[in-house]
Amino acid sequence: MSFLDGLSRRGLIGVAALGSAGLFFGALFFQFVLGVQPCAMCYWQRWPHRIGIALGLVGLAIPKALLAWAGALNMAVSAGLAMYHTGVERHWWLGPSSCTSRGVDLLSSECGLLDPDCGTAIVLCDEIAWQMFGLSMANYNVIFSLVFMGLWIMAARRAA
Repeated sequence: MSFLDGLSRRGLIGVAALGSAGLFFGALFFQFVLGVQPCAMCYWQRWPHRIGIALGLVGLAIPKALLAWAGALNMAVSAGLAMYHTGVERHWWLGPSSCTSRGVDLLSSECGLLDPDCGTAIVLCDEIAWQMFGLSMANYNVIFSLVFMGLWIMAARRAA
C-alpha cells in the first residue's frame, strides 16, 4: 500500500497542486536566486503550473471529478509544451523564430554585436541554460507534468 492509496480526491488534488507550486516556485528560484534567465518558451511552461495551483485551490474547496479532469488536461498541455521545448533545445525540430538562433538577426541590430550596454539580452529557446544528469529543465518539466497528470487522473477516479 502506498501513501497515495490512502488519500481522498481532495488529498490527491492537494498533492498535484503542491507539485505544480513546487515547479513554479522552483523556476522562480532558478531565475531570481541562481540567475538562470528563462527564454520565452520557459515562460509559456509556467502558465499550466499557475493554472494547476489555481485548480488545486478550488479543488480543495470543491473536490469534483470534473475539476480533477480539468487538472489532468492542464498537465497534459504542460507536458506537451515541455516536450515541444525539449525538441527545440535538442534541435529535433525548429522552434519559433522569435526566440531561436535561426530567427535572431544580429547583423541588423541597432546596437551592434559588441556593445554589451545596448539593448536587452535575448535568451534563446534552442540553447539549454541548465541541465543535470543530461536533462534540461524542460525535460524535467515533461517528467513531472506527466506525474502530476497521473495524480489528477487518480483524483478524478477516486471517490470524493
